[in-house]
Amino acid sequence: MKANPVPRFALYGETASTAVEMLHVEEVRSRSHRYQWEIDPHLHQGLFQVLWIHTGEARTRLDERSAVVLGPAAILVPPGVVHGFRFAPEVDGFVLTLSSRFMVEGDAALVGDAFTALFASPTVLGLEAGGEGASRLDALFRSLAAEAAEPGGDGSPVPAWLARAILWRLARERSAQAEAGPGETGGRSHRALFTRFLVALEEHFLEHWSVARYADRLGVSPATLNRLVRQQSGRSALEMVHDRLMREACRRLIYVAAPVASLALELGFEDPAYFSRFFKRRTGMSPHRWRRQGVTAGMTPPDPGR
Repeated sequence: MKANPVPRFALYGETASTAVEMLHVEEVRSRSHRYQWEIDPHLHQGLFQVLWIHTGEARTRLDERSAVVLGPAAILVPPGVVHGFRFAPEVDGFVLTLSSRFMVEGDAALVGDAFTALFASPTVLGLEAGGEGASRLDALFRSLAAEAAEPGGDGSPVPAWLARAILWRLARERSAQAEAGPGETGGRSHRALFTRFLVALEEHFLEHWSVARYADRLGVSPATLNRLVRQQSGRSALEMVHDRLMREACRRLIYVAAPVASLALELGFEDPAYFSRFFKRRTGMSPHRWRRQGVTAGMTPPDPGR
């Protein structure tokens, strides 16, 4: 049995050490045509991506889920999510990549709203062909690409404004399509705090920070953090920490060819036996069995649950 390692890139085909300062935008075809329109499964650490498909088709893989996406649609990819695409040659669209720093700087309340709505989980957001929402989003992406390509525009604030406008419109579209749920309650300050928690979680989940340490980083009490996280997600802060750790464990078991004991250490568990108990308590099976079933099923293991 052999697992397939998943490469980690900054932008696809570029080493993870390559910096994406704040944001990067490019046409889908500009990179994908160099790879025969197929972007193999890979992941990014600390980077958020929006793939805008204006017209055409994309076959997508987001973690263990596959789908065929027809434009107009936006594909939202949080950090650490294994994703790959096969584009039809005639596809027309853009890829917007945002750093964690972009997500928490500037108008934190507005960005927090969009972050909470869009990047809590990988999402495909379909829009009505020819509709006003799709037309406005496409216009924003084209304006952003033009501004980003402007010679000598490195210090211009316009690309950041346009990127925030894109997030805001996508958040509105998703909100209009979904029934009101726990993630849409609370004030803007609450959503901004939840945004900061998600960014801190992505940075430190492998260090097994306690909820108290996250709360201290955010300047609130553990009880306040738990209450606000539950308002935004329907789960406690500790459940979200464990869920993020489990997502990473499931991916590495499938994609990384290393002994379970070694993976346990990489995931921050000093005792591999404790890791096995932790994993089985949340999935109902041992890490070894999970790996066997996932590889046998062609990298489509069962849902680990919560």
